[in-house]
Amino acid sequence: MIEKAASYLKIHLPEDRMPKIGMILGSGLGILADFIKEPIIIDYKDIPGFPQTTVDGHAGKLVFGNYQGQWVLAMQGRFHYYEGKDIFEVVFPVRVMNLLGIKILIITNAAGGINESFQPGDLMLITDHINMSGVNPLRGKNFDLFGPRFPDMSYAYDIELREIAMREAEKLKIPLKSGVYAMMQGPSFETPAEIRMLRILGADAVGMSTVPEVITAVHGKMRVLGISCITNMAAGILEQPLTHEEVLKTAEHTKVKFMKLIEAVVSAI
Repeated sequence: MIEKAASYLKIHLPEDRMPKIGMILGSGLGILADFIKEPIIIDYKDIPGFPQTTVDGHAGKLVFGNYQGQWVLAMQGRFHYYEGKDIFEVVFPVRVMNLLGIKILIITNAAGGINESFQPGDLMLITDHINMSGVNPLRGKNFDLFGPRFPDMSYAYDIELREIAMREAEKLKIPLKSGVYAMMQGPSFETPAEIRMLRILGADAVGMSTVPEVITAVHGKMRVLGISCITNMAAGILEQPLTHEEVLKTAEHTKVKFMKLIEAVVSAI
């Protein structure tokens, strides 16, 4: 099915302009794809084997085109384990990108802030992650075509790409935090006790995505840049209820600086 999906996309994409950069755009951040030039837009439902999105803020479209002088393939919306999907469905698009020859994956998400120096609207460069989801996309028979049985995760988030992001953020005067992202399975938001646990473990932000895609990308020898939009403070910090509407609202308010940073990073790669 991975090969079928990749073959379908190769037929629909210009042979001389295959993408080298992939993007996974998280909750409320899919608007970036609207600024891709010469776009070719393909609905997920038209791609063989592609899962469908079920979450608000995820449009369910692949957008190919020119972005800041680079040929890119952007996902407007991702898949989550909490939707009831198999973990292999969650990472299916990353495998397809791998077969298309994409070498760099820029992955974004909306996350709750655990680090109390953060505030809603901050951007956080992901330096590492903690997988608290209880699942790993590499479980089962290894896909030798992509990578080894036991891939090294010491530098899952590419150091050079992180340096580029920090440099470009400084040029733009965009405050860019950095920290560790923890993935919980969801879909319920975390309890205050769970947030205290994650803080003790060294997490700075928490969400319900990203980690499976990153593990899969690293397995396939892709270089990864991860950026979180801190859309709310995690449970127990501000003593107020958490809602998905708040997540989308903050992502909307943050989109300008988020897009400026991604534009600069892509131009600099």
